[in-house]
Amino acid sequence: MPSYHHSVRSLALSGGIVLLTMVFPAATAWSADQPGKPAAELREAISLTDAVLRALQHNLDITISRQTKESRLTDIIFEQAKFDPLFSLNGQYNRAVSPLNRPVFGLTGQALDTIQTLDQNQYSVTLDVTQNLLTGANYDLNFSPSRTFVAGNPSFLFNPGYQSGLAFTLTQPLLRNFGTEVNRTFMRIAQNNAKFEGQVFLDRVLTVIATVEQAFWELVFANENLTVAQAALKAAEELLASNRAKAKAGVMAIVEVLQAEAAVASRVEQTLIAEKAIRDQEDQFRRLLNPSEEELRQDLRLSPLDKPVQSLEPMSLEEAIDVAIERRPEVLQASKNIETTELNIKFAKNQLLPNLSFQGSAGMAGLGKDGGDMLQRNFGGDFYNYGAGLVLSYPLGNRSAWSQYNKRQLEARNAKASLQSVRQQVIVGVKEAVRRVQTDFKRIETTRSARITSEKQLQAEQERLNVGLSTTRFVLDFQRDLATARGNELRAIVDYNKSLSNLARNKGTTLDRYQLELQ
Repeated sequence: MPSYHHSVRSLALSGGIVLLTMVFPAATAWSADQPGKPAAELREAISLTDAVLRALQHNLDITISRQTKESRLTDIIFEQAKFDPLFSLNGQYNRAVSPLNRPVFGLTGQALDTIQTLDQNQYSVTLDVTQNLLTGANYDLNFSPSRTFVAGNPSFLFNPGYQSGLAFTLTQPLLRNFGTEVNRTFMRIAQNNAKFEGQVFLDRVLTVIATVEQAFWELVFANENLTVAQAALKAAEELLASNRAKAKAGVMAIVEVLQAEAAVASRVEQTLIAEKAIRDQEDQFRRLLNPSEEELRQDLRLSPLDKPVQSLEPMSLEEAIDVAIERRPEVLQASKNIETTELNIKFAKNQLLPNLSFQGSAGMAGLGKDGGDMLQRNFGGDFYNYGAGLVLSYPLGNRSAWSQYNKRQLEARNAKASLQSVRQQVIVGVKEAVRRVQTDFKRIETTRSARITSEKQLQAEQERLNVGLSTTRFVLDFQRDLATARGNELRAIVDYNKSLSNLARNKGTTLDRYQLELQ
């Protein structure tokens, strides 16, 4: 892993990424009017860590994924809210003036000789509280006081009269929908969905980091490849100068000078191509950091600060596979899917049972001359009622519940097969990533050996040319071979660092490389 020299800094990303102990690069260096550069050109020195954090802060895919994850959290509250108590208050005033066609006790005499009027005024209030419980039960608590006044000269005991009733009813399923486990099913599913989206979010984060790492090392390669091209150009220019001096002294044919001039022209072309490759890679890398359009328009040059690793990190294939199985977001997502299907199966199995419910009710009533008298009599316990019973219902055939149960079983089998497939893909991916790391490290050793050999061959051929035992053509060939060997060594080193990034992505440990945690 690259060695970073940073100062400690903490950072909280809006997407839920928290930097616990982050080693941060030194202050970004901006400079203008650099020697040999246009005055308008800006240059920024950037480390891999800085690039990763900037990409995480501004990446649009991460923003979308974070918002999706947060929407899943609201689903949990929605399911929990189904068990919140509901309070209702209802107040009414009613007046009824009705004709009487028969005597009414307490209002008229024994016989009527004309139509009489019943003028009744009533004020009533109803307070009601209902709630679904996790056991599957539902209760209703109702209190309904009222005031009734009958116009005229009735012989009622109280006029106006105050009357109230307090009633409590409870319905508790005993088979279907009984128990906290079945009634918490949809809350637990919502929690699993939120954790699933959390793993999707983690997968997006790991993908962004891995993409930035790959682009960063390609930018390093482009810069170092320019150095290789410039070294080859310098060697060709030195050979050309030497040949011109020898030709002027009459000890070398002019054709040797022409060969050297052609080589210089070719090296200049390679240098121009290498410079263009740097600019192209800088633009691609900056795009990953999601700058504003105005910033992207700027002619900004990037200078990578981190140097590629060239030492072999100890690794165990079995340990890498175990870590990947434990931490890869895809495996965790598939595992959550299995948990969700198992919850659905348990719920669907419960729905196969008959609907047997216990229903109970109890209440008290009161009547008085005023509100206080009414309440005292209501809660005095002199007037009461209670009752209990069982209600049984079962649809013949129950085909709807059975179809859902069979469907949930099929979903569970598919989820288990998907988990097995994902685990296989992870294992194969880790094995390939480990082999790539090992192969690319061996490439460093072989390409380094080839580069050293090319240096020795060029030096020997240069000495032979100096004593007239070789030709410019052979020296130019060895110069070309050395440039190729240096490029191959550089490519192997960069590929090795990209392979380390790829292995961390396959193991799901990319965040550990930057001491980042998701919350």
